[in-house]
Formats: sequence, structure tokens, C-alpha cells
Amino acid sequence: MATDADIALLLAEAADEVEIGIAPYQAVLRGGRRRKARRWALVAAAALVVAGSTGTLALAGGTDDHGGRVEPAVTAPSTPEQRHVYEPQRTTLATAWDHGKEWNLDVSIWGAPENEAEAQYQRAGMSDYALTPTGTQVASDLIGKGWVFVRLAVGDDSPATVLDGPVEKGDSFSGTDIEAAAVPLRTGRAGTAGAYRLLVIGKVATTAREVTCRWDDGTSTRVPMAPEGAGFTMEFKPMIRRVAGSSANWFVCLAPVGTNYKSAAVTR
Repeated sequence: MATDADIALLLAEAADEVEIGIAPYQAVLRGGRRRKARRWALVAAAALVVAGSTGTLALAGGTDDHGGRVEPAVTAPSTPEQRHVYEPQRTTLATAWDHGKEWNLDVSIWGAPENEAEAQYQRAGMSDYALTPTGTQVASDLIGKGWVFVRLAVGDDSPATVLDGPVEKGDSFSGTDIEAAAVPLRTGRAGTAGAYRLLVIGKVATTAREVTCRWDDGTSTRVPMAPEGAGFTMEFKPMIRRVAGSSANWFVCLAPVGTNYKSAAVTR
């Protein structure tokens, strides 16, 4: 998911008004209002995807039952374990069967290390999962940054990272903000028709109740908010879902066989 951090940063600036990609299925959409550039690395396409959100919450003072001012409670700094520095928060985003193969897409969100020691432990922990944060060279590059990995497993193959990137402090989604990227779901036999279909993976504000993915043949797919407690079935059903550790909601839609990704937008 960009091989050089400096190149990635330059591409992020250039991506403000255009789509980036070296093939149709690598299309990248930027939509809605922007507070700052958000960077993901798209491994499968070697292209850039914008992303990032935080799970931080600023606590403001309130009032008591008599209208008096109540100051926020002072809490001790959380431990690395409570911040999920050494073990990520993991959420299954989608799973189903296609061409007789089971596939699974999950999101792992690692908390931000606060010092060199925490960063060293985190990098070692990521290595245990065969994860390498794109654009980082040494453990200290992780200090002060959370990290997101999106991994896809198809059939008996080991999970492969298709997206990864830092969590940017102070970044958030609101209104119709949306960021999405298309990656190939290779479930068919290479060289045959329908050997792969496209998975569109994206993030939206928690207020969004529907996303519409549009394809290059003029058709579209509606992606509703998942009902509380919604699980998974063998047949893929596109939904917007909550992801542990993310202040944005995530969605996945699957392109019809033979079509390419055109765009995605919050439609409700």
C-alpha cells in the first residue's frame, strides 16, 4: 500500500484535485470538506489514498444539577495497553464467498507510542503480524502516531496488507466527507473472465447513513448503515460499519463482474 515517505507527501499534495492510479481499478476518490491532507498507502496499486482519523475526545467542563460549573476530572495517563500500543483493535469489515473462495477484510488500529521504548515494542509487535508501516525506517518514526492496517485474505492465502497509513491527530470526518479506494479481489482463476472483482474500501462520518458506489457501466450499489448486531453471510452484503478505535465509520462495496470503480458518495 508508496515506497518513499517524501514521494508520498508530494503525491498527497498533488492529489487534492485529481484521482491517482495507474489502472482503472486503482481509482482513488477524494470528496467532501478537507481539514488536512490524509495519507494512506495503497500497496496493491502502489498509489496514494487519503485517510486518517483519531479516536481522541476533548473533554470540556459542564454544569452540575444546580447550574454550577464542573471542571473535567483529571485522569492519569493511560497505559500502553489501554491505548492499544502493543496489541491493535481489530474489526472484521467484510467477509463472504466469491468464485468458491472465502475472503475476509479486516481493519487493525494501533495506538500511538509516546516514547522510543513504546515504539520499539510496537514495531516488534507489528512484525509478529507481518506488518510494516509504509514510509517508516526506524521505530522512532512511529512516536506520536497511531497506525491503521487494512488486510485482505482470500482462500487459503495469508492475509495481505492492501491499505495502511498513520492516524493523524485532530483529523475527523463530518457531513459528506468520504475517502475511498478500490483494490482487486482476486478470487477467480488468473487469465479467465471475472478473475478479479473490485472491492471499494472507504471511510465516512459517523452521521452518514448511506453511501452509493458507482461503476463505469452506469450502474450503482447502495451501501446502508449496518443494523445493530449485524453479522456476515456467505453472500456479500455491502454495509457501513463501526470500527473499533476509529472515529469514522467504514464501508465496503463490491463491483459487479466486469466493471470498474467510478466514484463513491455519501447519499444520505
